[in-house]
Amino acid sequence: MHRYDKLDFPLAETRRHLETGPIVLVSSCWQGETNIMTMGWHMMMQFSPALFGCYIWEGNHSYELIRRSRECVINVPTADLVDAVVSVGNSSGRSVDKFKACGLTAARGTRVQAPLIEECYANFECRLADESQIDTYGLFIWEVVKGHVAEAVSNPETLHYTGHGRFRVAGRVLDLSERFKPQNL
Repeated sequence: MHRYDKLDFPLAETRRHLETGPIVLVSSCWQGETNIMTMGWHMMMQFSPALFGCYIWEGNHSYELIRRSRECVINVPTADLVDAVVSVGNSSGRSVDKFKACGLTAARGTRVQAPLIEECYANFECRLADESQIDTYGLFIWEVVKGHVAEAVSNPETLHYTGHGRFRVAGRVLDLSERFKPQNL
């Protein structure tokens, strides 16, 4: 007996089921110019040192700022910032200051020049660790060099993009820590 009846699925829609990481806001700074971009295409690649990979399209205004500075901040918003997340994603840093336009506050980092976004519950300062995949795939590989996480947010309701302007909100926790073997994931 099968639980689900399944149909062929369009391959171009695969991300709706496999892209489960939270939407992040990537902030950058190059020669005094700052910008923010909304991103869903990213992954953890290694734990120690912490390596984080993300896809950035070369047509995105942040691409050159990030490539030249070789650093950024990965900011993790919660669902209450969904309007800012969408506004950041729908505007271009070529023509607008996204911090001002979206009501976000730039905060000084401790290890990189790119600003942290104060309203996000977590911020991860990053330096470029490997540029070998940028030209071919647009894949930036970062080393996280400093993390800032609000202790008061124990169950963040993060946004997860599923395509076509739809988001899921995560927040429910299943604690299986007593029987789970983390090395197997």
